[in-house]
Amino acid sequence: MPEIHAIFWDVGGVLLSNAWDHTQRIAALEHFRLDEEEFHSRHEMVVSSFERGKISLEEYLDRTVFYRDRPFTRDEFRDYMFSLSQPIPEVLAFARALANSGKYFMGTINNESRELNLHRIEEYGLREIFRLFVSSCFVGLRKPDSGIYRLAIETTQFNPEECCFIDDRALNLECAAKLGMHTIQMQGLEQLRSELGKLGVRQ
Repeated sequence: MPEIHAIFWDVGGVLLSNAWDHTQRIAALEHFRLDEEEFHSRHEMVVSSFERGKISLEEYLDRTVFYRDRPFTRDEFRDYMFSLSQPIPEVLAFARALANSGKYFMGTINNESRELNLHRIEEYGLREIFRLFVSSCFVGLRKPDSGIYRLAIETTQFNPEECCFIDDRALNLECAAKLGMHTIQMQGLEQLRSELGKLGVRQ
């Protein structure tokens, strides 16, 4: 089996909580007492553009929340969105240790809107761990589109079989595997450590 030289990580659900997934959206709707059906109908129409960096956070909020007067401000809603991001400390520490070993190229392949992505990169020191962010908002592609995995492979010039991709969602892993990447479905730190060990990955 070829040696692993590059490890690509999903962010939400692996290293941090999800940024603006269903659970986070429901929490915000309940906090600000917004109509769930109305919001999600609007959200579904713009989420692809939002996560691919085609519209800004302000434009997203225009279309999903502030198309009518609200008893709260944009800043209050935006701050609440950002506050929903929380670290998974033990996984972050493990990823940092792998990065510090100098043995592996570390990058992300993640779906995230630009403003939330930049906030999370800064807030949780992800630039200290990862050399490349193949984020949907930067590259205009979203998982599970095979193009985003191909871009990561071609940009770094590793062979697919030298790469491992870690994600918590099976569909995202299936598409990476079809290109020849090794894949691990994240279930917990010890399981992740074990699966990486089977591929010869050590700190």
